[in-house]
Amino acid sequence: MLSNTLITRIILFTFLVLVGFAIAMGIYYQSFWGIVLAFIALGAGIYFISIIAKAKKALAEAEIREE
Repeated sequence: MLSNTLITRIILFTFLVLVGFAIAMGIYYQSFWGIVLAFIALGAGIYFISIIAKAKKALAEAEIREE
């Protein structure tokens, strides 16, 4: 079976590919709002990744304190 880390990386890679495709299509069709929304989605993805990293760090610190 696939580990949680591998599944998470696959999901994040797929998301980034789709955002990149959305940016490319926005540029191709010269759609201002398409480009803006694609960059907003990219920013939301990056923010989500940072929240996940902070949560993992806090969880690790909590486990260390319990011991």
